[in-house]
This record gives sequence, C-alpha cells and structure tokens, in this order.
Amino acid sequence: MTNSLEAQLLELREQGEKAIAAADTLERLEELRVGYLGKKGQLGALLRSMGQLSAEERPKIGAIANTVKEALQNSLDQQRAALEGAKIQAQLETEALDVTMPGIYRPQGRVHPLNNIIDKALDIFVGLGYTVAQGPEMETDYYNFEALNTPPDHPARDMQDTFYLPDGNLLRTHTSSVQIRYMETEEPPIRVIAPGRVYRRDNVDATHSAVFHQIELLAIDEGLTFTDLKGTIKVFLQAMFGDLPIRFRASYFPFTEPSAEVDLQWNGRWLEVMGCGMVDPNVLKAVGYDPEVYTGFAAGFGVERFAMVLHQIDDIRRLYASDLRFLRQF
Repeated sequence: MTNSLEAQLLELREQGEKAIAAADTLERLEELRVGYLGKKGQLGALLRSMGQLSAEERPKIGAIANTVKEALQNSLDQQRAALEGAKIQAQLETEALDVTMPGIYRPQGRVHPLNNIIDKALDIFVGLGYTVAQGPEMETDYYNFEALNTPPDHPARDMQDTFYLPDGNLLRTHTSSVQIRYMETEEPPIRVIAPGRVYRRDNVDATHSAVFHQIELLAIDEGLTFTDLKGTIKVFLQAMFGDLPIRFRASYFPFTEPSAEVDLQWNGRWLEVMGCGMVDPNVLKAVGYDPEVYTGFAAGFGVERFAMVLHQIDDIRRLYASDLRFLRQF
C-alpha cells in the first residue's frame, strides 16, 4: 500500500508540473491549482487514503506529500509570474506612447465676470460677519411687495414692471424677498447677504436686461443707526473699488426710511452704484420684530452694474452671450 501511494504521489507531481508549465493563461493556471491543490483536488484525494496506512508508514508518505505540494506550488508561482509578466509586456506594446506626437491641449477655464463680482462681494460681507441666504425666484405678491411695505395700490409698484404668472405668483423683482423669509425664521440680531437672479420687464439694450443679478444686505439689531449703514457701505465699496470718494443722496424706497442712493467718484465723475436706507418700521412689524426695540439697515446693488464699471464693459448683453472671445479676457 505504501509503495502504491508513493508512486501515485510522484506521478501526480510529474503530471502536475507538466500541465502547469503548459498553461498559457492565468485562468487555466487557476483551474490547475484548484484541480491539484484545492480542497477537492487530486492531492487531497490521495492524502485521504492515508487512513489505511499503519502508524509507521504515515510519516514517510506525509513527507513525500509535502514535497509534492511544495513542488506544485512553486511551479504555480513561477508560471503565474511568467504569465503576468507576459501580460504586462503585451499591454505595454499595445499601449505604447508615441512621445513625438503633439500633446492634447485642454483650455483652462475662467471665472465669469458676474460670478467673480458675486464671489468677491460675498467674501467681503462674510468677513464682516454676514450670513449668505437664498430664496425662490418665483415669489408670491406678499413676499415680493406687501411684506416690504408695498400694498397693491402703492405707486411704488409702478417703479418695477413685473412678470406675473397665471397662478397669481410672479418672478421676483429683487432679492429683498429673501430678507423677509429669513427674518420670519430667525430672531435678531441678524446680518444677512442675499445674492440671486431677479426679473423685470425692461427693454433690453446696452444697459438694461430683463434678467439680471442683485446682491442685497440686511442688518437688524438694537441701536443700529444710519452711521452704521454708511460705515458698512464705505468699507464694502473701498474693498471693491479702492479708496475713492463716496457720497449719499436722499432718495426713496418703500421699504426703507430714510433712503439714499450711493454715488462713487469713478474716473473723474460721480457714478450711482447702489441704494440703501434704514429699514422701515412697517417691514419690521410684518415679520414680528418690535420696531421700538430693533432698528436695521439694508442696501442693494446690481452685479452687472459693478462688472460693467470695474471691467469697462460697454454693453450688458456681452455678459450673457457666452462669446469666448469676450470671456477669455477675464
């Protein structure tokens, strides 16, 4: 019995080594490994018959079996290394890089001038402690007008030609509606900056667009005065345009009182850049704030206006045309 089992083990080694050496794929090599050394492989089947051997015969057959297993495993490892090397070499040959070919040019993207103005303005106000807030572009009449002290019969509505929708809603004419929504959910003190797209029925020309962008700021706290408003605007405009003369002119907005237009001396002439004012007490009442305790200020400007001034753009329509010849300048 011992001689027969020994002969079978040696024959298994010889057959296995030949089969492994002839394997031409990694998949075939894995099949041979399972067939010879797997739990149900040929070597295991032979070793299970060792139960019929005497105690003296088992160590000898066990040693031979270990030698056969190591030989087959070494053959598998060597053939696997050879096949993997051949596979890599073949891949290198088929994927060879021709270094004489011209490279593939990928043009570098640029920040759109409108996004650049928005990003810079938000960075300034976030640095001053303001929170960025956003709201829906489709609004109700309440949030766009009524809560901002502009009832249905108020003449100020004539100042903004509005896109009304069939369901009675409208496309917001300013981002002031975001301020109302923010105040309804937050308690003072608050400092918020609201950027976004707005809509008005303007005739499109070199300086007007039916769709444009606004950024509005709002601060509510105890004891805020017009002096705080002027200081905030001065810091902001100097950060955007440099240390230039600034003046405030009396104006009118239904949601602020007193109100002012802000002018900047740019290239030797006064240029209107934004509007501002102290929040009207009626607006504070509409959101549940006590105007006897809290005061606030608000301001807003058109992003396109700033972009056209800073980059000396002659036509607002250039900002929306997606002309790469224009956009590559920024």
